[in-house]
Amino acid sequence: MNALTSVAAAPNISRLRGFVSSFAELLASTDEERAILERGSALLRKLVAHDDWLPEAYARPDPTRYQQYLLHCDSRERFSMVSFVWGPGQATPVHDHGVWGLVGILRGAELVQPFVRNAEGDLVSGGPPALFRPGEVDAIGPGIGDVHRVANAYDDRTSISIHVYGANIGAVERATYDTAGRPKRFVSGYANRTLPNLWDGIATA
Repeated sequence: MNALTSVAAAPNISRLRGFVSSFAELLASTDEERAILERGSALLRKLVAHDDWLPEAYARPDPTRYQQYLLHCDSRERFSMVSFVWGPGQATPVHDHGVWGLVGILRGAELVQPFVRNAEGDLVSGGPPALFRPGEVDAIGPGIGDVHRVANAYDDRTSISIHVYGANIGAVERATYDTAGRPKRFVSGYANRTLPNLWDGIATA
């Protein structure tokens, strides 16, 4: 079977539960951003190598805008995990995060355009957009680059990425930026009011 397995009729929720447990263990062992991003990338890459675990309720696009579904938030808010669901052609504004983050592509593909401050303090393109495909992982953070614009690479299908952040990202005050690099503060929240049941040892959904 291909490493990127097909979507199953019933989600294999044990994969998500295993990832959450492993990531919590990682954060218990270090608070150094570089180590978290390096070792966390390997964990997320292993998770998104399989497309059989995400419940359908957290994979639904919306025709008006992209959706951010909370999958898990650590009880001490050390990290949160979301599924980011893109309808065809949807894109974010230029924005920041304020915390470290990892993004793994589960379905479809994403185009990521980085932005940096030049010597005059203006926000400018940090290079050409990067294309990320299923199984690939990107890292962001205050120490390595935190401002970007992201888009569904496809105009005719849904794309889904899995994000892990170093905070309860839906409650973090962040900023979008206009063409002049001026910030506009926002708090994203989440699209859902219920979470996947990770802890039922019998049920898979």
